Amino acid sequence: MEPYVNITKAENGLATIEFFHAKHNSLPSDILSKLAQTITEAGEDEEVKLIVLRSGGDRTFCSGASFTELIGINDLATGQKFFSGFANVINACRKCPKFIIGRVQGKVVGGGVGVAAAVDYCMATKFASTKLSELNVGIGPFVVGPAVERKVGISAMSQMTINADHFYPASWAMEKGLYADVFEDIDALDQGVQDLVDYLLSKNPEAQSMLKKVFWEGCENWDVLLAERAAMSGKLVLSEYTKEVLKGYA
Repeated sequence: MEPYVNITKAENGLATIEFFHAKHNSLPSDILSKLAQTITEAGEDEEVKLIVLRSGGDRTFCSGASFTELIGINDLATGQKFFSGFANVINACRKCPKFIIGRVQGKVVGGGVGVAAAVDYCMATKFASTKLSELNVGIGPFVVGPAVERKVGISAMSQMTINADHFYPASWAMEKGLYADVFEDIDALDQGVQDLVDYLLSKNPEAQSMLKKVFWEGCENWDVLLAERAAMSGKLVLSEYTKEVLKGYA
């Protein structure tokens, strides 16, 4: 199947946004750009009251950025633009005036952890282990770090960053605050998502929008901050160390 970002709008005000890539839902720049744009447009749509963000397939939720593109980066400007992809998705989630519910059916790696952290309420299956794998290729989770730290705290984020080859179980992620609920399987997850959707759609959307502003207070500088973080990653990806590591993925 070709990569895609789709949005489905229901009459009750629910918008479901789904992204997909055949390579374990790894996201190239064009898909990240479309995802950020779709989230922004759903937030601006007066008919949309609530958003569910999910990925296609029944295994990996998101394995991070596209290694195919990463390997091809040869200058700082291209590197910064590449790493700005997840920054734009995170900022789109942050600025969206509607609550975003994350539906995480499977493993979450790298930039995908940032997406899971950027939604307002994240629900997962017990198979949704997480890993910040960036140090393995000689960089770091600079762009997604602020979103992850906001949810789990500096201690847990540092732990994931330093032990970058370790998958942390969904139970750990729930204990730290990344996930609000963890379910036995996808069917139970979907029922849990539906129950929360039904509840929120029955409540005052204006109150929800005001609450979201409160929840995200203190993050108003993220447009600048995440751009600076993208430049850090863009510089490191050009290092001799990272170029040598990436040869193994070519």
